[in-house]
Amino acid sequence: MRPVSVWQWSPWGLLLCLLCLLCSSCLGSPSPSTDPEKRVGSQGLRFRLAGFPRKPYEGRVEIQRAGEWGTICDDDFTLQAAHVLCRELGFTEATGWTHSAKYGPGTGRIWLDNLSCSGTEQSVAECASRGWGNSDCTHDEDAGVICKDQRLPGFSDSNVIEVEHHLQVEEVRIRPAVGWGRRPLPVTEGLVEVRLPDGWSQVCDKGWSAHNSHVVCGMLGFPSEKRVNAAFYRLLAQRQQHSFGLHGVACVGTEAHLSLCSLEFYRANDTARCPGGGPAVVSCVPGPLYAASSGQKKQQQSKPQGEARVRLKGGAHPGEGRVEVLKASTWGTVCDRKWDLHAASVVCRELGFGSAREALSGARMGQGMGAIHLSEVRCSGQELSLWKCPHKNITAEDCSHSQDAGVRCNLPYTGAETRIRLSGGRSQHEGRVEVQIGGPGTLRWGLICGDDWGTLEAMVACRQLGLGYANHGLQETWYWDSGNITEVVMSGVRCTGTELTLDQCAHHGTHITCKRTGTRFTAGVICSETASDLLLHSALVQETAYIEDRPLHMLYCAAEENCLASSARSANWPYGHRRLLRFSSQIHNLGRADFRPKAGRHSWVWHECHGHYHSMDIFTHYDILTPNGTKVAEGHKASFCLEDTECQEDVSKRYECANFGEQGITVGCWDLYRHDIDCQWIDITDVKPGNYILQVVINPNFEVAESDFTNNAMKCNCKYDGHRIWVHNCHIGDAFSEEANRRFERYPGQTSNQII
Repeated sequence: MRPVSVWQWSPWGLLLCLLCLLCSSCLGSPSPSTDPEKRVGSQGLRFRLAGFPRKPYEGRVEIQRAGEWGTICDDDFTLQAAHVLCRELGFTEATGWTHSAKYGPGTGRIWLDNLSCSGTEQSVAECASRGWGNSDCTHDEDAGVICKDQRLPGFSDSNVIEVEHHLQVEEVRIRPAVGWGRRPLPVTEGLVEVRLPDGWSQVCDKGWSAHNSHVVCGMLGFPSEKRVNAAFYRLLAQRQQHSFGLHGVACVGTEAHLSLCSLEFYRANDTARCPGGGPAVVSCVPGPLYAASSGQKKQQQSKPQGEARVRLKGGAHPGEGRVEVLKASTWGTVCDRKWDLHAASVVCRELGFGSAREALSGARMGQGMGAIHLSEVRCSGQELSLWKCPHKNITAEDCSHSQDAGVRCNLPYTGAETRIRLSGGRSQHEGRVEVQIGGPGTLRWGLICGDDWGTLEAMVACRQLGLGYANHGLQETWYWDSGNITEVVMSGVRCTGTELTLDQCAHHGTHITCKRTGTRFTAGVICSETASDLLLHSALVQETAYIEDRPLHMLYCAAEENCLASSARSANWPYGHRRLLRFSSQIHNLGRADFRPKAGRHSWVWHECHGHYHSMDIFTHYDILTPNGTKVAEGHKASFCLEDTECQEDVSKRYECANFGEQGITVGCWDLYRHDIDCQWIDITDVKPGNYILQVVINPNFEVAESDFTNNAMKCNCKYDGHRIWVHNCHIGDAFSEEANRRFERYPGQTSNQII
């Protein structure tokens, strides 16, 4: 696509501009500037940052062209485009960009779509795009930029138009009245301070209410607030100097940000500030995840807690994800119709976080599978549970999983990301892991032993770094050897993958034991903001399961790939048969990144029997278990070829096994292993009649990173009478409530083939 210029010239347009030059304007463009930094490519265009809440150097990008303001679609938007736009806005460079209308949806035209910049252009008009005003986006896809807070030398504001010129509350913090800098994080009690252009200021407490405290605590990542010792703080206020910048704060209690409350700023010439009052003070109650570090763990544990009826799935960071609710012992999603910040904040607080930063629609956190339980949820923001909000019970025709709702919640600041860093990588998302240990005065940085370091440990490291998911956990990092940090300070790290920091994982403590010494064998990670999420279609397993007695003379290829039970080696080949439990396996990728095999093409293995290359040695485990969990048979499918068998309507296939093609599973596609292909079975020849559990586990060794490993296992009840098999109650491992799962594990078995 060629670059699109600002003007589309024609003879009449040229004549018009020649006439317009007499009045120093052409087609509504601003008067020529004497500023030497003014760029020719930007003539006729004006830029501004809009949206709320935001800082002065970030926001939704809006462009004025031909006298009309419009936005930019986030399709194909990159950091390079953000660099160009930030320079247009008078900043030196971009530090990031946002998608999906983070700063709120704009209005009017969407001027640019599929914007593609190299980053060196003088004007956004030099970048490739679909053309001015040609877009298939909605304002829910408006792009924003985060610029470096540093102006270009000599830049004048003629090209930057701010939407709001009045003061705004951009940041809020709690400052401990005593012991500042020595209190454990997160800080839960102290003086409320707001950041204004001239620095941090206190808030006058005259008229301060519990509603105000509720909003402030929610912004800072806490679900609720409690009363403070007002007498203590009054006495303390008399001995300290204060700088008040805000008064008359009156919140309803449902606001997601203090700036949305009614409030007043002190004017510069106000001499008497907060007469008869003092600084506003709040005391916040942390959620269960953060109670331990704030010294309130005992208080939290004393409260009886049943199973949660709301959860988040698929988020790259704590406190974000697809919203799922529990109904009739089954988890399902929420339709995004009328989904807003009030409903999202109810979810966040119910889960022990603060208020919501964003209410996400359009399956931004990946699509769920199974039931959609709720639609048109309308919360006031004061409800204690999402189930208390008015809502509509969903029907199959009302909504699809492409409309699954999600949230991003405010989290307390714990400083965990300051105790870990990466070194030597090609980008900020990869490198050798370094951790900080020791106490005040003895802090030092060190490395982590690479022994047993894997995907689960890397997931926790990336989460602590704030970099999302782990693409790879590396045990050797000699190629990232840089810096002077050589001491190994942590070894034996074993994580479950759900921890917030590496400190919470099991490890050897102060006794360091490392089989392979030297910095070459220390832990490293490659992080990513997106990841795949594989899910087995459990209903298809139940529908397609059957028994086949297959003659041995048809199983030579399967025997070569070790797809039969060990007793097959002593069979009277080629006479006799093996009894096989066959079923189809349909594996969906519902994540936000393609699932790609860990091994590169150079290490794929050619299988003559199947006529294609296999890219993964272990992709799924097929097992028959007794009710107490003892394995009595297993599938020996030696290796797999990954491809897109079918996809959703709006998704194109990208991977195929034929002709040494690229292998993987695209987002929105599925890989189908039909019941009638080789090795798609469990050899049950030696299994005695009885009641069993059929279990299928995808990606069992966590070889490839996923956003969620809890949904990788599928289980079914089955009864085998020696001739026939009945498979029923198939479900994904995390699809049922805890009580329903306990009932499944206690299942006594069928006495007949009548399955109820």
